[in-house]
Amino acid sequence: MHPQILLADDHSMIRKGLKLYLQLNLGYSDIQEVDSCGGLMKELVKKRYTHLILDIILSDGSTLEVIPNIRRVYPDLSIMIFSMQPAEIYGEAVKQFGINYYLSKSAGEEEIIQVLKKFIQNEAPVRKTVLPHHDNPFKSLAPRELEILHYVLKGIGTKEISETLNLKMNTVSTLKSRIYEKTNAGNIKELLELATLYNVNY
Repeated sequence: MHPQILLADDHSMIRKGLKLYLQLNLGYSDIQEVDSCGGLMKELVKKRYTHLILDIILSDGSTLEVIPNIRRVYPDLSIMIFSMQPAEIYGEAVKQFGINYYLSKSAGEEEIIQVLKKFIQNEAPVRKTVLPHHDNPFKSLAPRELEILHYVLKGIGTKEISETLNLKMNTVSTLKSRIYEKTNAGNIKELLELATLYNVNY
């Protein structure tokens, strides 16, 4: 079966670039693109995709919110994360959903082509020895906490977060406290500074 590839990224230039790469360098032609979590879920229902290349942050939220659902409904779908978000934080979080391919958008052209090729051919990813960043305060956050972090950094309040993620307000408050505890940030200003320091985009 020919790979059916879906690209989910909120930057059209990135989608177009990836699509060209896959078509010209690797010879794959069956490629669709979406720019939002909503669009992604709709597209997956339409057609049986074999591979999904996805960013962590899309136009309408964080894909950490939909990955568990995608995993449950499409257990055979191969997923790769292609993001500017730091791998030592998010790469660890998505491993819990069986996602072992994590490629940084800042990787060189050769590395991108090699990794894409391996991913589409369903080869096991090369285990990179990531030097431990013991001092990275976001490393210990669970996927749910990273989801909440995205909204907290955007300045969105507890009530709105609870409505968006369909969680109880006290659950959101507990998760927010945990984020502050784990990152040792005393307030939102410190949290934003840490996010900038460790390249956590929101």
